[in-house]
Amino acid sequence: MTATPADRRDAAKADKQWLAARAALAGTPRRVSIVAGTLGGWLVIPQAGLIAWLVYQVTAFGAGLGDVAWLLAALLLTFSARAGCTAIQEWAAADAACRIHERTRHEVVSHLFRLGPSGLARHPAGGVASAAIDQINALGPYVSRYQPQLVITLAVPAALLATVFALDWLAGILLLLAAPLIPAFMAIVGMGADAVSRSQHQALARLGGHFLDRLRGLDLLRHMGRAEVEAEELARVGDDYRRRTMAVLRVAFLSSAVLEFFSSVAIAMVAVYVGMGLLGYLSFGPAPELTLFSGLFVLLLAPEFFQPLRQLAQHYHDRAAALGAAAELRELTEIRSPMPAAGTIQPPATPPQIVLDHVTVRGDHGERMLALAELAIQPGETVILTGPSGVGKSTLLHALAGFRGIDEGALLIDGTPLEALDLPAWQGRLGWLAQVPHLFPGTLQDNLLLDAAHAGDEPRVRDALSRAGLEAVLKHLPDGLETRVGEHGSGISGGEGQRVALARALVRRAPVLLVDEPTASLDPDTAEIITAALKGESERGATILIATHQPEDYPWAHRVVTLDRGGSNANG
Repeated sequence: MTATPADRRDAAKADKQWLAARAALAGTPRRVSIVAGTLGGWLVIPQAGLIAWLVYQVTAFGAGLGDVAWLLAALLLTFSARAGCTAIQEWAAADAACRIHERTRHEVVSHLFRLGPSGLARHPAGGVASAAIDQINALGPYVSRYQPQLVITLAVPAALLATVFALDWLAGILLLLAAPLIPAFMAIVGMGADAVSRSQHQALARLGGHFLDRLRGLDLLRHMGRAEVEAEELARVGDDYRRRTMAVLRVAFLSSAVLEFFSSVAIAMVAVYVGMGLLGYLSFGPAPELTLFSGLFVLLLAPEFFQPLRQLAQHYHDRAAALGAAAELRELTEIRSPMPAAGTIQPPATPPQIVLDHVTVRGDHGERMLALAELAIQPGETVILTGPSGVGKSTLLHALAGFRGIDEGALLIDGTPLEALDLPAWQGRLGWLAQVPHLFPGTLQDNLLLDAAHAGDEPRVRDALSRAGLEAVLKHLPDGLETRVGEHGSGISGGEGQRVALARALVRRAPVLLVDEPTASLDPDTAEIITAALKGESERGATILIATHQPEDYPWAHRVVTLDRGGSNANG
């Protein structure tokens, strides 16, 4: 559905409010940057006055070095003070940028964790990575450069203008007439800057997702003979991003050109007025009273009057970039998490009783993904969940793991609702074995010991490797457990990857083990190893839930629960 102008205005307002809330996180460093920048700008007044008086004394009265030594010392002190203010401003700006990056990234990444695998599955990984890195980086210059410069642009020119008016009110009027033209034209240019910058960030997110999807499916594309076609498509998307980036740069250069034009004209007008006044060609207003000191003082202040505006123009595109990034980040952080809200109650450390009472889980569009009447799982019980595809077996496991919340009914762990438990602590006491396990880039040992608490327990690790059938596999690998694997376990076979995931679950010795189609598409030997290992966990006393279409593969299970789409379940 196309957004209306009112919708776009509301979205722009929400983006600005979100950005203002993030900017407040910068705290004291941003205020220090503003104060230091303002003081540095105000020090231009004594600096210009000292230079003008020095030139006036030397040229008009022939003062020697001894006569102006105190002026030179005062001038050196002023230069040093301005340099110190600039250094403090730069340090504070860098600190403010680091704070906004760190705290916003923590907020965004924490929200991504709360979304969980169910929530993130609907968003391209490339776009999410772009948001967490590039778009957050666009917020720093806005907070550390643009916002402080906005305050400095109001405070410093006002003080300089007051000084010029005290010296020569006609020169002050010339500057005052030129000053409003600059922000007015910058605002006109800025109306399009926000739109093109937002478009650029959207294109960057699409490009990231597009590139990552094609990279993941490169082998399949080559097999299907589509590699060259997709390379051309990727080049087209990249060219689109290039054109959008150039549009942003055109707007930035246009705003700078507008500023330079009007400031140069205004300075030239002041210079002509001062020159003609000193030469005696002007006899109206304060012109006859101009001296070399006052005229030079005004001329030195005129370019400094526009300097804060020049710096604001340089950072103006930072505002557009930040607003474009805020639009993407705000939408990402406002996505409702399908995971239950985390409570504070510590979950049981031993196998608990799990009770599901008339549980219903719905999808994003209200469709029913799981409907379960009643199910009570006793501590140490192995339960097989079976039924036709789409009935909600995997959804039930996701709900138990806290990957998504329930919309109706109750899910109780030893009588405590799941949402009242400390969710990370509960997930830390679960073992998870999926049909397609996720292996991270790194060594096999890194993937095996995600929980570093067991890294030094060699007997436990060796036992897990033996029961998962990995010892024989490791003998054929050149580096053993130090063998490196790529994204999604590239470098080893699917069966070997499943054994690594099984060993990872076994080494935890979790009180609850959730298993989703563990033997699908595996060879008989690997499937037998996995079922034997699960039987061993059952004999150890762990509570195990296995979602499968082959319940006959687990004759040792305590119970088989058949789910159907009608919301009932049959126990066998």
